[in-house]
Amino acid sequence: MVELREYVADLHIHIGRTRLGAAVKITAASSLTLKSIIQYASNVKGVNFIGVIDCHVVEVMNEIEEDIKLGKALQLEEGGIAYQGVTLLLGSEIELYDENCQGPIHILAFMPTLKSMSEFSLWMAKRMKNPTLSSQRIYENAQVLQRKVRELGGLFIPAHAFTPFKSLYGKGVRESLTEVFDPKLIDAIELGLSSDTNMADQIKEIHQYPYLTNSDAHSLEKIAREYQIIKLREPSFHEIQLALKKKDGRKIMANYGLNPLLGKYYQTICARCATQTTLAVCPACGANSKIKGVSDRLMELASVTSKQIDRPPYVHQVPLEFIPKLGKKTLEKLRNHFGTDMNIIHHVEESQLRQVVPEAIAASIIAARYGKLSIKAGGGGLMGK
Repeated sequence: MVELREYVADLHIHIGRTRLGAAVKITAASSLTLKSIIQYASNVKGVNFIGVIDCHVVEVMNEIEEDIKLGKALQLEEGGIAYQGVTLLLGSEIELYDENCQGPIHILAFMPTLKSMSEFSLWMAKRMKNPTLSSQRIYENAQVLQRKVRELGGLFIPAHAFTPFKSLYGKGVRESLTEVFDPKLIDAIELGLSSDTNMADQIKEIHQYPYLTNSDAHSLEKIAREYQIIKLREPSFHEIQLALKKKDGRKIMANYGLNPLLGKYYQTICARCATQTTLAVCPACGANSKIKGVSDRLMELASVTSKQIDRPPYVHQVPLEFIPKLGKKTLEKLRNHFGTDMNIIHHVEESQLRQVVPEAIAASIIAARYGKLSIKAGGGGLMGK
């Protein structure tokens, strides 16, 4: 019988700069290099499996190839790149626009090997203006893109599917993913920071897909603000494929994500003054322009009011940097005493925490563990608190 283990996975992490200093994700921190991501995810966050979604960039692929030649990394037979302490899944985030889209849609494409990612990169380079950057727009029929990903043995996943901008249900389609995509060629749905399982399951057509909860990290500290625990034989591309299909005991055990109230786009707000309102005219400033929140958009799309779906639990988890009065120096002290964030968040007893940090902070960490912290909703690009 194959022995299965549980792994912490965050499959949406951006590279800010290459090792030579070239920009990749313009809005990401320059400290987000491939090397720093691997070290921080493993040593500080306690993540076992990362998806770096800018691996189509040639300079990034070159760095990985050099690491393999130097013995710092190993390309696994079942897909993925094994570094010390963490396995890298080769991904790319793409801004898709075809004639059937109402607005651009971000998707994640993961490839098993450097060879397949290189092929995919060359294919995309003919369809985008700047293949050295992250999340670049391609003008291509969505189903052509889906078939290309499948031809190369990859995974196709709509990213942060409900956010107001550049997402499948935000502005990408009016009502159904079938307006753009072949539903048979979608492997999973990424929920994004402003939704959770219960909210997403209001849409019947996505009941057939597993849900992913990832950080979409634009800085090192944001790694693993959302993640999942997955049961696998080993952290590899093929094992992830099996887990998404719930085959041979492989599966997602639990999704850990922000309470949607903490997300940037949970509630609808006035685009001018940020007042929470769903009225046509803002009562505070008189503007008639709004940023529609995920909660209101999902109400528009809702097709079911009750569900009987076998899903892993969705745990509302608060990252340590969100904990009230937990500053950088105190967080460093916690990490020095207890190791990784995963250990602090999930395992360290309150009595142990009190030996290192003030009682109020220790109590807040435990309250966050059990979903008992009070939340102020976010919206319009501002995180909740």
